[in-house]
Amino acid sequence: MERMFEEFKLGTAKLVNRFVFPPIKLACGNPDGKVTERQLQFYSQIAREGPAVVILEPVSVTVEGKEHPKQLCIHLPESAKELNKIVRVVQKEGRLACLHLNHAGAAANPKVTGTKPKAPSVITCLTSGQESEPLSEEEIKTIIASYKSAAQKAVEAGFNLIEIQAGHGYLLSQFLNGKVNKRNDRYGQNRLLFAREVISSVRDGAPDVPCIVRISGNEMSPEFGITQEDLLPFLKLAEEMGISALHVGMGNACFSPPWYFHHGSLPERPQMDALSWLRAQTSLPLIVAGRMGRRERVEEIFEKGFADLVALGRPLIADTKLIGKWQKGKEEKIMYCGYCLQGCLHRVRSGEPLGCNLNPEIGLPPLALTPQPMRVLVAGGGPAGMSAALYMSRCDHQVTIVEKLDHLGGQFALAWQATGKKTMKDGLESLVRAVKENVASVIFNRTVDAALVKELRPDLLVWATGPLQNIPDIPGLKNQYIIKALEFFTGKKEVYGPRVLLIGAGRTGIEIVEKLGEGGYEVVATKRTDPIGGMMEMITRNLTLMRIGKMPKVTLMHHTAVKSFTQDTVEIEQDGIRKSLEPFQTVVLASGMVRAPGPDEEILKAVSKIEIIGDARDVKDIFTAMQAGYQLAMRY
Repeated sequence: MERMFEEFKLGTAKLVNRFVFPPIKLACGNPDGKVTERQLQFYSQIAREGPAVVILEPVSVTVEGKEHPKQLCIHLPESAKELNKIVRVVQKEGRLACLHLNHAGAAANPKVTGTKPKAPSVITCLTSGQESEPLSEEEIKTIIASYKSAAQKAVEAGFNLIEIQAGHGYLLSQFLNGKVNKRNDRYGQNRLLFAREVISSVRDGAPDVPCIVRISGNEMSPEFGITQEDLLPFLKLAEEMGISALHVGMGNACFSPPWYFHHGSLPERPQMDALSWLRAQTSLPLIVAGRMGRRERVEEIFEKGFADLVALGRPLIADTKLIGKWQKGKEEKIMYCGYCLQGCLHRVRSGEPLGCNLNPEIGLPPLALTPQPMRVLVAGGGPAGMSAALYMSRCDHQVTIVEKLDHLGGQFALAWQATGKKTMKDGLESLVRAVKENVASVIFNRTVDAALVKELRPDLLVWATGPLQNIPDIPGLKNQYIIKALEFFTGKKEVYGPRVLLIGAGRTGIEIVEKLGEGGYEVVATKRTDPIGGMMEMITRNLTLMRIGKMPKVTLMHHTAVKSFTQDTVEIEQDGIRKSLEPFQTVVLASGMVRAPGPDEEILKAVSKIEIIGDARDVKDIFTAMQAGYQLAMRY
């Protein structure tokens, strides 16, 4: 591990350590290309005592190649001046700034560009469902010229390095890939030509700036992904043209997004195999990206000689001080990323700025010490309560957090038990540890009542008691053997089979369905309104539904309402058609959550100031609950 803190050279660039921050979409920018204060805050947080190289979020060389309306811009007259604001923030922290250049090709977003995606040939991007149009040679020339212009602006903005995106199913990769490049002209006959011209264009525009190339070690799409045979000539080309390093990720934005975003449920072996193959094919330094936020993983990568540098993206978003904690041997202080994609990717795809379930501070101003410390009592040890207790403690308030169970975590303590979410447990344990280390008093096995409030005499009561299970009003339901969603994950009640009915196949419901299916039960799951798994992070949802789809005893029923239970049947209505089902031995309720009752009159009389936050105020998700606690600390 000590090697990670040694200096390293990429071309003429001198790195203070062997860590890199990869290009991650932030959705914090303005459509007019203006850099925002949130972007400056974000990059300042990442760079401070952080990775030697900070690669900015993807920047499209043309409007037509954009993926997101809030991407940074390089094609506008003021782009260099605006990007220099970020460069200065990064360099002020003694780190190097790298501009990541891309054209999404078939993966471009027509809602952003206003045009159909353009690619080497007609390609249907499965992620967006959009079909691309073939680029003309004149359009190709324009794109190549745009790379040169972008490189010139990189020099003007003061960037230390430039990275060219040549993997992950974006435009350069599309030209290299014989499965999707069906052109008959010179760009089809010589699939290296476009990449050669792009690299030449960038080198002409910025001859003295070291250049990195980003690739996919394996696009993980047998039908559409680039083959090793097509990638190998490009590796030789990169060596010939003086590329300083290869930045290696996985997956394809159009055809294998779970691998592109390194979802936590995926196996590690394919990535290791890809790195082993690449190491044998090229002498160029390798930067490895994807789920590198665990010390033992980094050590394995280095012991096997698979990489020269390591890219840390989401792990640094979860804990911007991760590298320093590793170096100082303070691993017990790390807030570990769970690779869930909920606070980061899910929000960005929804058009909201990138965030993190575990780090509500990311991209936001630092908390200040309060001039008026208060005695604060927090009722409830779920995500909202833990967040409020932790961040109000850091503001110098004297905080007591009270939890009715014998452990902290609330629903977060159950979330990691769903299939494919085991890595979320690390994040939960990190958060719990931080609360116990920073909060003045943690009380278990007690509820907050008027007597406790009078005993502790808080200046502020924070009510974060979480939600209750919604019980649908269905005739005959009370005569069934029922397990509520939270009871299922706690294991407090046994599931009787062989037949199980689940009501409410939403975000939590389909996770329960999968666990039941793995247990061999015959499962019928109904959902009245939203799509199955609605509100779930898209990649997690798709992977879950794919696994469920292979379970022959599981039936998912869209737009289906359970109307009544009788002794011999269960009456349902699907798309307006009434049907009867055979009885079930167990009914699992995942029919949503509702707010629990607020503080009673005696409590209200006993304290002068009360704040109700998290699911106790508005039932949403872990991200929103964690934000609620942090925002409360900001106000006090």
